[in-house]
Amino acid sequence: MNLKFGTDGIRGPVENKITPEACLRIGHATGLVMKELGWDTVVIGKDTRISGYMLESALQAGFIASGVDVNLLGPLPTPGVAYLTKTLRNKFGVVISASHNNFLDNGIKIFNEDGEKISRDIEKKIEKNIAKNLTPVETSKIGKAYRFDESGPRYIEFCKSTVPPDISFSSLRIVIDCANGACYKVSPEIFQELGAEVIKIGTEPDGYNINQNCGSTNPEVVQEAVINNRADYGISLDGDGDRVILVDKEGNILDGDDLLYILAFANPNRTGSWSGVVGTLMSNLGLEDGIQKLGYKFIRADVGDKYVTEMLTKKGWMLGGEASGHIICKDLVSTGDGTIAALKVISSLLMLEKSPQEILSNYTKIPQINKAVSVNNKDIVNDKDLKALIKAIESDMTVGRILVRPSGTESKIRIMVEAPEKQVAEKFASDIEKIIRSKL
Repeated sequence: MNLKFGTDGIRGPVENKITPEACLRIGHATGLVMKELGWDTVVIGKDTRISGYMLESALQAGFIASGVDVNLLGPLPTPGVAYLTKTLRNKFGVVISASHNNFLDNGIKIFNEDGEKISRDIEKKIEKNIAKNLTPVETSKIGKAYRFDESGPRYIEFCKSTVPPDISFSSLRIVIDCANGACYKVSPEIFQELGAEVIKIGTEPDGYNINQNCGSTNPEVVQEAVINNRADYGISLDGDGDRVILVDKEGNILDGDDLLYILAFANPNRTGSWSGVVGTLMSNLGLEDGIQKLGYKFIRADVGDKYVTEMLTKKGWMLGGEASGHIICKDLVSTGDGTIAALKVISSLLMLEKSPQEILSNYTKIPQINKAVSVNNKDIVNDKDLKALIKAIESDMTVGRILVRPSGTESKIRIMVEAPEKQVAEKFASDIEKIIRSKL
């Protein structure tokens, strides 16, 4: 079975990749590896996809067959599972989710005892075990399953605790789009309990409508609602709640780069563990320049919040993120958390008594064009003609960047081009897209 970890777990179509058999094998293989490490208990959460019921049962059976005890959390944001993995002192955690993908896909994300994505070394051991025969442990040693009903309230209280006690949201009207996903219940309650008037979108999941014309990949939905309702902020989360896009009262869309800059600007201490910020290969050149002008060091990690977290740990720093909306506030959480990021950004703006645009006027993004081409074989990124074109374009550019890479979460090739002039970036991106399509 072609079950390999990408940038964010194992992900793919339910009909032919993330099947019940696949999840049974993933659970069993993961359980065997975790037991070798001395970990014998797992918490399992999921988003709202219709396939989650089926895959949860299969995954649970795989873990039990390996002798691992299971605690079922039910629907809960990915960062909520990471938080409970750590605080409940279970040895590892699993989320059944395909994040921002539609309901046809699903996936498996795995956290270690610290609530961080597992290392590549552990992933390789699991991949190796998946191919082995599925043989249960002896009957006297099989695992047990329990249901933990307090997962939502625990996560809500944790999120509220991250807001300073002297900060009140009572003057705010906030639109929140939960993408009909895992945040549909907990995130609106968090902002309501902090005093905000909340206008809800995407909080009626039916198993099929997760991320459908809503959520962080469709921020124009919240943008329109903010303007029509004269709201102060709009919050657009994705299906599993680990990324966020914000909208200000004027209707300006703030991506992950903007949110990262606001948090860096608001932080008064820029020494020690706060001396650097981690972005990714996709982070805008303008963000890098702006962060450095604030007095920070800036380092790029590979694409994926897992790699941002690993770099933060390596450097001993606290703040990092991606343009897509994964923001890691490592002083508070162990992984990307859209709700926590939104709380921290809005709290920071209230403390500073500044609007987002007042702060963002201090840095200027370079025009960046992003495209995605659906492919059957992602090895096309190694095509000699494509490489020759990229090399020729790069030799033409005095300022800017080109990044062509296989998606770690979908069957797509992603194209990113930055240039001082938007039309130039658009032309180069189109040229690259054309040559990729000609190879299909």
